[in-house]
Amino acid sequence: MNVMRFDTRQQMGLGQHMKLAPRMIQSMEILQLPLAALQERIEQELEKNVALELVEPGDGSGEDGHGIEVADPERESVAGEGAEDFNRLADLESRYRDVWDGDDDGARKPSASAGDRDRKMDAMANTAGRGLSLAAQLEEQWRFIDAPENQARTGRRLIEYVDDDGLLETDLGTVLEQGGEIGIEDWSMELLERTLDRLQRILDPPGLMARTKQESLLLQIDAVVEHEGDEDGGWTDAAVLIGEHFDDLIENRLPKIAKDAEMPLDRVQAAKALMRRLTLWPGRELVNADSSVVIPDVMVEYEPETDTYVAALADGVVPPLRINPQVEGMKGDKNLAKDDRGFIDQAVRDATWLIDAVNQRTNTLLRVVRVVLNRQREFFDHGPQFLKPLPMTEVADQLGVHVATVSRAVSEKWMQTPRGMYPLRRFFSGGRESEEGGDRSWEAIKAILQEIVEAEDKAKPLSDQKLADALKEKGVEIARRTVVKYREQLGIPPARRRKIHG
Repeated sequence: MNVMRFDTRQQMGLGQHMKLAPRMIQSMEILQLPLAALQERIEQELEKNVALELVEPGDGSGEDGHGIEVADPERESVAGEGAEDFNRLADLESRYRDVWDGDDDGARKPSASAGDRDRKMDAMANTAGRGLSLAAQLEEQWRFIDAPENQARTGRRLIEYVDDDGLLETDLGTVLEQGGEIGIEDWSMELLERTLDRLQRILDPPGLMARTKQESLLLQIDAVVEHEGDEDGGWTDAAVLIGEHFDDLIENRLPKIAKDAEMPLDRVQAAKALMRRLTLWPGRELVNADSSVVIPDVMVEYEPETDTYVAALADGVVPPLRINPQVEGMKGDKNLAKDDRGFIDQAVRDATWLIDAVNQRTNTLLRVVRVVLNRQREFFDHGPQFLKPLPMTEVADQLGVHVATVSRAVSEKWMQTPRGMYPLRRFFSGGRESEEGGDRSWEAIKAILQEIVEAEDKAKPLSDQKLADALKEKGVEIARRTVVKYREQLGIPPARRRKIHG
């Protein structure tokens, strides 16, 4: 006879567990937001938090009657948990209307007409509505995928590098180098490749997160065949043409393709006709033209008097925030019901947290930018060819923060400089030592390569090996295959397609 025994004992063990407080989570979220998204977040908080308000011009004291405006339940449809809050606000408004209206005799001021605009929102009115960015939409898709934690975080990291066409704009080696200290378990090239493969198979529309346009087209063909099949072999032919004869296909050298692929010309033409269903820009299907407008987070200017570059946040369209003094004063009112006092306390607490998080974002971003200005001085003086390697770990050590903080601070941020607009992340990359003993970042090497191609004789364009030789003459020694990789990332076609016939 089997006897089942239940053993109930208490055991105590030691272990380290990190549990982030809501305030810390909010700070990290705010730090990572680019300026346009920060504006939206502030607008949302202003709409739902009675204790939060903008500091309007000439309103430093908060006693001129420009207090917070309260939503009128008769004019607004409120559902869910927010309805209870708005009902409570309406009740508080009826008892404290003289405070909110700023009228000493207690008489209620005439209600604003339905067409009047909320004064709190006036400062945000000049900001156009913004749809979700491509990266944000891809992250939304990825969030619903059941994946191990390290792969889920790696996927979000890779999505940060997507370009406007939906392609991966940075090689995995650079991603590995820039994200090696962000706390993802088993961070490695193998993890990146495995995660990228899953992203490419899952994200919709097909072709996203490809490393080249050629790879994107092949991914799209795989998706079509998976859903529709390939009974007549037309898609197989198309895959062969794209995979093995891509350059000739671009140049429309169909007879040459037919000969090299040992395929009848009519089959080549039929396969090419099928390709009209494919796109070179899968990301553009998700993002409208308006969402591609870039708003700089940081402005950099040169001061000739001191021979220095100075930075300031481009956040003038986000006026300072403060706690509504009238609402804060109600915290100590003993006449308020317990639930009402709790509601006011929570509103003030939430508003304080948001203000602190926005201030922390400002301070952290400026500190990071100042390190960039100091380290990349030659870039600002002479151009992209003089970018130096700048690992995020080095900046984190210098500032005394975790490297993840630096990564979030520069994520999706843009910097307006005397030399143009640049993504802030561009200033952080690895590199190699030149023959003269100096350091050059990978971005600087790409800039030099671009300069060489632009200066070449278009009647006799340089082959990839000759480009490698020309780079070596400028003190940069890299392999021909690396030249090919950088050339493709820059969108530079091979020599035969750059040739201009006289």
